[in-house]
Parts: sequence; C-alpha cells; structure tokens
Amino acid sequence: MTQGTGSGDAVNTAGAQETGENLGNRSRRLRDGSALHWWNEAGFILAFYFIYSMIRNFNSRDARHLEALALSHARAIIHLQQTLGIYHEEAIQKWALQTRALIVGSNYFYGSLHFVVTIGVGIFLYRKWQNDYPLWRNTIAIATALALIGFTFWPLMPPRLLPPNFGFIDTLDRYPTIWSFDSGTLHNVSNQFAAMPSVHCAWALWCACALVPRLKSTWAKVIAALYPVCTVTVIVVTGNHYFLDAVAGFTVLGIGYLIARSITKAGRRSPVAVSSTA
Repeated sequence: MTQGTGSGDAVNTAGAQETGENLGNRSRRLRDGSALHWWNEAGFILAFYFIYSMIRNFNSRDARHLEALALSHARAIIHLQQTLGIYHEEAIQKWALQTRALIVGSNYFYGSLHFVVTIGVGIFLYRKWQNDYPLWRNTIAIATALALIGFTFWPLMPPRLLPPNFGFIDTLDRYPTIWSFDSGTLHNVSNQFAAMPSVHCAWALWCACALVPRLKSTWAKVIAALYPVCTVTVIVVTGNHYFLDAVAGFTVLGIGYLIARSITKAGRRSPVAVSSTA
C-alpha cells in the first residue's frame, strides 16, 4: 500500500512537472489541478514588496525622534550579547578592515545578492519545482511580514550608526559602491533603524532551505548551505547588524515556514478524482 501510494505520488508529481513544462513560460500546472501564472505571481510579489517598503520606511522621516529609542535598544542588545559572550562584531569588523577587497566585496554582497539570489531561487522553484513553490512563496512572505513587526515596534540602531566610541564604521560610507544609505533619495526614505530582525539572514536561510534538497551537485549543495553563513559574516563586517539580529531573522523564517505549512494547500493536495462519463 505504501509503495503504491508513493508510486502514485511520483507519477502525479512527474505529470504535474511535465504539464508545467508544456505550458511554457506562462503557467505551471500543480499536482492538485490548480495552476500558477507568472503574471499573477509577479504582481503579488511587486505589490507585497511595495507595501512592505511603505510600512518599513513609514517612520523614516521621524528617524531623529526614534534615535534615542533605537540607541537604547542597541545598548540592550550589546549588553545581552556581552552577557552571552557573543559580542564580537567590533573585532570582526576591525579584522576585515585590513583587507580592502573583503570590505568592498562585502558591500556589494550586502547590497545586491540579497535581492538577486532570492529572486533567482524563486524563479528556480517556479520553473522546476512548481508544486513546492506555493509553500516557499508563502514562507518568505509570512517571514517578511513578521519582520515588519520588529521594525515597527522595536527600532534598533545598527552598529554602523552607533556613536564613535563604540568603534564601528559604516563601510558603505568609507568604501562606497554603487549606492549607500547616505545617497540622495535613499537617505530620506530608508528606515535606518529597521535592523531587528535581519531580513537579509531570513531570506538567505530561505534560499538555502529551498535549494539544498533540490540540487543534484554536491558542490552546489555546499555553496547553497554556506550562503546564510556568508550573509551573517557580511552583515557583521559591514556594520549593519548584530549577531542577535541574525538569530531573530532565522527565527522568523522558521515561524513563517510553520505557518505556511499549515495554510498552504496549492501543490500539496492529492489530485481530485474526476469520474468519466460515457
């Protein structure tokens, strides 16, 4: 019975994959008979990110009023990490500053791969693993929405904005790349205190969890698994986050996944039997 069910699922999955491919780049048919359409997905993602950005940056114009609160929270985080014995961000950044290429590379990593890799993984899931796509789409959406709660109710001053006596620098300001937080419009609209939890880390772990079980090459699996590790290193080197921000980012992703599993039906249900008529 178990073998029969597994075989049936394999056939259904293969059939769904084949159907999705036959629909070309426009749509993907799921095992339960529902379909994904790229224009719907693109519209959802753009609308979601627009709303996310609006809420995230809602208090950006009043950042000065939040500065004292954000600094107070930063002191609390530093004190907690010192108590736990994990306050090493300053030492790590000082070590990294000895190598200009490492700093510049970290700046580009922080500012670009966060989006490029995440979008790439989403496209990979949509095209090759359409039955799994709804679950992982919902996971990252829920995790990102949960992060907004932290941004809204617990503003946190990142290391790069701390007073000079803390010993940190803003690497994007010292070694500018194609953008920085102090450049033009970005300085006015970006919420500088949206640091807890780290969405960079949440998205990086999402990429790894989505990719590792689905990649064939061992080296590809290793690279995917190391991506969150590299992300944690980069957010510390650039002075954008504390270690506990990363822990919080991983936590909201885990919560997002559990919620998504409980509510996502598309692609996970068995095909509905259809009776034939003469």
